[in-house]
Amino acid sequence: MKPLDCLPNFPLKPSGEITDQFLVLGVNDFHSAAGYVHRLPYGRNADRANFRLVLQEGRGTCSTKHALLAQLAKEQKVDIGLAIGIYEMTERNTPGVGPVLTKHGLPSLPEAHCYLTYQGARIDVTRSIVEPSEPIETFLYEEAIVPDQIGRYKTELHQRFIKNWAVTSKIVGSRDWQGIWQIREECIAALSE
Repeated sequence: MKPLDCLPNFPLKPSGEITDQFLVLGVNDFHSAAGYVHRLPYGRNADRANFRLVLQEGRGTCSTKHALLAQLAKEQKVDIGLAIGIYEMTERNTPGVGPVLTKHGLPSLPEAHCYLTYQGARIDVTRSIVEPSEPIETFLYEEAIVPDQIGRYKTELHQRFIKNWAVTSKIVGSRDWQGIWQIREECIAALSE
């Protein structure tokens, strides 16, 4: 099933800043907005906590793209949630990170991922339907958040998780959590290439 099939579609009525930006682009319903955001390239925004930059900069991450769509739904008074989940990132489920993980001798790394929720379903409009990859179905941790929590809150939550993982994981050995975080940053950079 395609991600859009799990989301309600509704016309966009003038009701806020994000809605206005989509309407100026000629995007008139929620499915068209989600499709538009899906087609934008993956890349961090100048301010990674500011989901409002996605349309302006023509790119975004799972965090900024999904926060933008969650805010759009909020403006339209439709109950579509935003969540953060931490999963084991591998080459199979996140194509492009394999060479970095291999270089550092790691089979996986905990990664924070944002997605939409609607009627109990997880909806990810950022993952490519062209590149073959395993879907992310198992999360080590999940939490509902609001769009303004994709910056500092998300980073601190993710870093706390990695600190704990670095201490408890037999794979990590003597590496400290900051070293693991740097490997994670290399993985994210590889995805942007």
